[in-house]
Amino acid sequence: MTQAQTHSAAADTATVPSMNSDGTDPLLDLVLQHLDEDQAQEVVTIDLAGKSSIADHMVIASGRSTRQVAAIAQKLAEKIKKAGFGPVKLEGLPAGDWVLLDAGDIVVHLFRPEVRSFYNLERMWAFGDAPPVTASTATTAGSA
Repeated sequence: MTQAQTHSAAADTATVPSMNSDGTDPLLDLVLQHLDEDQAQEVVTIDLAGKSSIADHMVIASGRSTRQVAAIAQKLAEKIKKAGFGPVKLEGLPAGDWVLLDAGDIVVHLFRPEVRSFYNLERMWAFGDAPPVTASTATTAGSA
């Protein structure tokens, strides 16, 4: 292998930085940019660092239809792989109601709006950010 070929091979296997110079996560930036470009709706990012070992960030977004949810998921998985972050695991793609993308440090949930409101993951993963349940709300909820 010549010196030029060695340099080229090394450039191809260069690792992706874990943080941008401004302290942001490049994978998270890529995901959020792609979701914006593909017109995902109600994009929410939940910081899981120090709260869960499954990922550093969870991103939740909606698509207008099963077709849009599936298309966003497929294109996002391709962009993540092409950017050098490795392969993405996809679950739920055939149905398109709820697609999960596992990109290692980031987990992305893409929903149809009705399915998203049913599962309400934002509230489940809000940790201390959700309003506390008081005795009066617990009684009201229990009597319904």
